[in-house]
Amino acid sequence: MSTHLIRELDGLRCLLLSLGARVEAAIAKAVMAMVRRDPRLAEEVVAADEEIDRMEVAVEEECLKLLALYQPVAGDLRFIVAALKINNDLERIGDLAVNIAKGAARLAARESVEVPTDLGTMADRTRSMVKRSLDALVNADLALARKVCADDDEVDAFRQSLRTRMQADIADAPERTESIMTLFMAVGHLERIADIATNIAEDVIYTVEGKIIRHGGSV
Repeated sequence: MSTHLIRELDGLRCLLLSLGARVEAAIAKAVMAMVRRDPRLAEEVVAADEEIDRMEVAVEEECLKLLALYQPVAGDLRFIVAALKINNDLERIGDLAVNIAKGAARLAARESVEVPTDLGTMADRTRSMVKRSLDALVNADLALARKVCADDDEVDAFRQSLRTRMQADIADAPERTESIMTLFMAVGHLERIADIATNIAEDVIYTVEGKIIRHGGSV
């Protein structure tokens, strides 16, 4: 591998980590806006999505440049292909954070409802999955990638538990159905983010081992 390509790949890793940090911050701020009923925070998440979109384009352009200039093979090629996919995944996570923020803004304008503590815990777990999936990519850490895949079950359990609780809340206070459903939509968005983080971890395994494990393949 040429010194130039090594340097360019390191730069690509840094770009992905920067994008990932922006996305993690968007998730945290969107959930905080919901918990605090803070429309200002929600607006900040929506406004920041433009920068996430800009960074996504920059990463894609960098990947295409490396493919054209260096014609990489084997592990380097797999890394760039995975980076293209992960880049798109991170942009989608940013969009889901915006959806949570918009729900938070709607919630702030309605009668107050209790935000379950488990929703914040679920958000923390989800953000951790996103961060660790990217750490696994940068460090080629198979064990960490597999741990992220396994942790998706925990987030799924949070979703089921919250769904059961919110169904009971609607039965007890049907006049608050719209607000409770807004909370549950946020839960669904968090579950989807965790699914995407799992996809990223699976791409890490592909990058390191050259083995595709999606659609029921063994981790």
